[in-house]
Amino acid sequence: MPVRGTVPGTRLPRIKTAAAAIALSTTLALGLVLAGCAYEYDDGLSSDDGSGQPTPTFTDATRTQDPHLNQPAEGAELDAWVLEVLPDAQGQVFHTSFGTLEADEEVKETTTELPKGTYALTLACRSTRRVSFSIESGENELVDLSLRCGTTRVNVVQLVADASLSIKVDANEAANFAYRVSRI
Repeated sequence: MPVRGTVPGTRLPRIKTAAAAIALSTTLALGLVLAGCAYEYDDGLSSDDGSGQPTPTFTDATRTQDPHLNQPAEGAELDAWVLEVLPDAQGQVFHTSFGTLEADEEVKETTTELPKGTYALTLACRSTRRVSFSIESGENELVDLSLRCGTTRVNVVQLVADASLSIKVDANEAANFAYRVSRI
């Protein structure tokens, strides 16, 4: 059967046909990809209220953090901060502690003997710099953490036998610290 646009009895060379097929398929694929792309610009105005008048779109802007929140607290302010960063524990609380550290000061505390089981160690600090927490059970180091202040961190540990925890907290700048040991 003759090909339209050619002299009867002649065929196009296969190389040209293959090149044309590749070019056509590439063009179609690119066209499909671009057809799926759309850019919409939101200028912050919306007229979805039916009045035809543009109404502003409100966004949830991030507030800048009050620099005072990073400064160590004292008295009632410290107590309120501890209640905020150490919310009610779901399990049985075995040990809670908080306090203030001066620059380059270190605090070491030991819990009572804890029965074997799974525990949540909730750690928090308030300072312009990081505060280091180190928690050990005998010779085993369970937590070695330099915590960015302004966050609360919960570490889960498993005690395979009854043990006391040794907790060390230190800071390079003045800081508040708080921690809780509760059974899960």
